[in-house]
Amino acid sequence: MREKILKKIKKRPVVIEGFPGFGLIGSIVTEFLIGHMSCEKLDDHYFEDLPANIAIHDGKLVEPIGIYYNERFNIVIIHSILPSAGIEWKAADFVLDICTKVSARELISIEGVGSGEESKGRTFFFSTDNRRSEELKSIGLKPMKEGIIMGVTSALLLKKNLPVTCIFGEANAGMPDNNAAAKIVEVLDKMIGLNVDPKPLKQSAKEFEEKFKAIFSQMQTANDEKDKKMLSYVG
Repeated sequence: MREKILKKIKKRPVVIEGFPGFGLIGSIVTEFLIGHMSCEKLDDHYFEDLPANIAIHDGKLVEPIGIYYNERFNIVIIHSILPSAGIEWKAADFVLDICTKVSARELISIEGVGSGEESKGRTFFFSTDNRRSEELKSIGLKPMKEGIIMGVTSALLLKKNLPVTCIFGEANAGMPDNNAAAKIVEVLDKMIGLNVDPKPLKQSAKEFEEKFKAIFSQMQTANDEKDKKMLSYVG
């Protein structure tokens, strides 16, 4: 991030990151927060290791990764629509580099998890900060006792250089899950005091679900076409 951008950020912000993992929850939640909190876009990013794809939705380019800031709550949001398979370590380095540059006091990672059965819409947390753990227990959130964490969140926990709190939403596999995303936003509201009106929350999450469903469908079609062309060259 450029020096001019860094000067806009107050000292010791909270950083919230969301990559499109299980149920696309990270992407849906951060998209909602950006709109609800009227955030300012600071910068964008992409990884050259991935195919050169960019989505267009409602006549606008959708940046692979956007970095946003809300001055009122002093929150930096990293919002991604990039599939992270194969770049988990680089994505974690990118997130932690931003945390270092803005002198973040805490990183909140948004992630979806499967239940091994039909989703019951539960939320869980894991935190490396004892104070935050006690706070989350006091608002009724259950700690994750057993489970496997994958993707960018896993890499962040292994490479962390600051307190990390993960909020997990139990989601349906293989599809965007707006209900799980809405429940996580309600948890963040209790943690940070975002003044979220719960009534339109699920409808907003539903709209974001449809948006990401369309974007990822387009990206999958584009990748399938690319694979077909490569096979025709070889054949």
